[in-house]
Amino acid sequence: MGHDLCRLPATHRGRHPRRPRLDPARRHHPLRLAAGDITLITAPGGYTITDEPGTSPQFLIRDGRKCLPTGAPADLHPTLSPRTYGDGLAGATVMLRGVYDLHGSSASRLLALIPPLAVVPSGPRTQAALDLLATETARDEPGQDAVLARLLDLLLVIALRAWCTGPEASPPAWYQALTDPSIGEALRLLYDNPAHRWTVASLATKVGLSRAAFARRFTALVGQPPLGYLTDWRMTIAADLLRDTQQTVATVAHQVGYRDPFAFSVAFKRASGHTPSAWRGSCQQGVRHTVTA
Repeated sequence: MGHDLCRLPATHRGRHPRRPRLDPARRHHPLRLAAGDITLITAPGGYTITDEPGTSPQFLIRDGRKCLPTGAPADLHPTLSPRTYGDGLAGATVMLRGVYDLHGSSASRLLALIPPLAVVPSGPRTQAALDLLATETARDEPGQDAVLARLLDLLLVIALRAWCTGPEASPPAWYQALTDPSIGEALRLLYDNPAHRWTVASLATKVGLSRAAFARRFTALVGQPPLGYLTDWRMTIAADLLRDTQQTVATVAHQVGYRDPFAFSVAFKRASGHTPSAWRGSCQQGVRHTVTA
């Protein structure tokens, strides 16, 4: 089954900026990072963090282990904190790295927000989250993995927000529409309860607009009519449920707002090109599919 990785290397502190690059294809020019910068990497393959682009790698971090370039295990410094790699020298540049193993149609919507390599410059909000994450990473106390997971979630959300409001970003229409008071609220209603029997009129009433004004504004900001967007979102959820659970097609249909499994199957095939059963079977065989809204 295909998986996508979202990596978050971030420069916490250091006197000498480092240059991360993507290997082995080197699809991007080396980028210089300043203290507090966050890099969002969704491109496949590895990447190198180095003082200069021509410097040969000294160590590999693979599956949470420090290795020599040959792949042999490397000795860890005995005085380093938990989850920490390096030589332990004073004044060394400190990098924080987190990885999300993403898969599915819902994940594709997240990855579509950013290019294969995006740099979020240091700022007050991101720096505060980095400082807290750096402090907690060096600790080894009960519940530490849960603390780190939530802090990494926080950092990712803040970094995505910062990127999407930056000059280089081209976020999708639905993301930009979230900032509109009325349409943003309508989208949150659809996300929170996709199985509800929504109508254009009921959504318009919820957000305090007339039916015609709501439909017109929603289509203009999101790029498609409200119920068309709802159908796409339902199919996105259904695709992940079919792949990740053993629920019956009828149960999945009910969870995304269809009382009739046949009607759901027709809608799903229209969106994905596959029947629900065929989709599930191919996913189990490792074929990679996505349905995106």
